[in-house]
Amino acid sequence: MKHAIVKFTLMAVIGTVLFSGCTNSNTPNPNSGAQTGAVVGALAGSTIGYNNSGRHSRGGSAVVGGLLGAAVGAGIGNAVDNNNQPPQNTGGWQ
Repeated sequence: MKHAIVKFTLMAVIGTVLFSGCTNSNTPNPNSGAQTGAVVGALAGSTIGYNNSGRHSRGGSAVVGGLLGAAVGAGIGNAVDNNNQPPQNTGGWQ
């Protein structure tokens, strides 16, 4: 049981690191809330699905929870992105 939890946590951390490498922080990204929401939602959903499932269906429940969490997280992040004002170029340091 402990080995499975450690393995699952390690896979979640590796997935987060891989997904975070897909964004570029040098330029402003108007969809950063949707991307962040999708990753956080997928991690939270898969964790909840894994922990709330029966003994024999943990993997399937984690996948379903991850997909639902990613969809909900991306939707919330997209709503936040749409409500934010676009960045304005003020010239910065001159």
